[in-house]
Amino acid sequence: MRFGIIGAGPIGSIISKKLVKIGYDVKIADARGIERLEGKEFAGTPVRVEDVIKNIEVLIISLPIKAMPSIRDIINQVGEEVIIVDTSNYYPFRDGKIEEIENGMVESVWVSNQLGRPIIKAFNNLLAHTLENGGTPEGTSGRIAIAIAGNDLSQKQVILDLVNELGFDTVDSGSLSDSWKQQPGTPAYCTELTKDELTKALKKANKEKAPLLRDKAIESYQPGYSHKDIVNLNREIYNS
Repeated sequence: MRFGIIGAGPIGSIISKKLVKIGYDVKIADARGIERLEGKEFAGTPVRVEDVIKNIEVLIISLPIKAMPSIRDIINQVGEEVIIVDTSNYYPFRDGKIEEIENGMVESVWVSNQLGRPIIKAFNNLLAHTLENGGTPEGTSGRIAIAIAGNDLSQKQVILDLVNELGFDTVDSGSLSDSWKQQPGTPAYCTELTKDELTKALKKANKEKAPLLRDKAIESYQPGYSHKDIVNLNREIYNS
């Protein structure tokens, strides 16, 4: 498959490396200009954002959620056959308060509305360290799982298969409207769960409590926390 990635932050750059490692063709762009890629560690071919959408089958958007409206003109030029994957998470302290989301709109539904296209939600419920280092061969005991949501079953199956190839089990978490179950503040979010554990965690999610638990976790993080510390804290708070 041929991939385009918009965003070379931690998640976008890690995905680029994993895709290139298994032999896929990858182009990567920064929405603010190709010069923004200088000094960043990623794999694939750096291109302008106008070129990242050309001759691809999957477009992965790994930007802060507040930046989504800024790429609408680019997304308008993406072929209808291209699968668009959203990896974002909403954090008001970083993104500013988005009224529709604050009033209950599911984050990825808001993203889809901003882009004017159906999307698949994936790669958002793992920490960057987990995504980079936690992948294992299919069938490995304790294999970590990723939740994937979306309305188009055929597109979603492509991403389910891809995530498995990248080293993670998968759980179909439902439609895009169900994707809140894998967002910050839920038991499924950045807690490094197996497929069975993740399936149960998605069922335990509480939409009203999630924003409160998300903010509680942010306030509880301490400088110097290790990756394991963060995972354990997430498990404690998001299951409360």
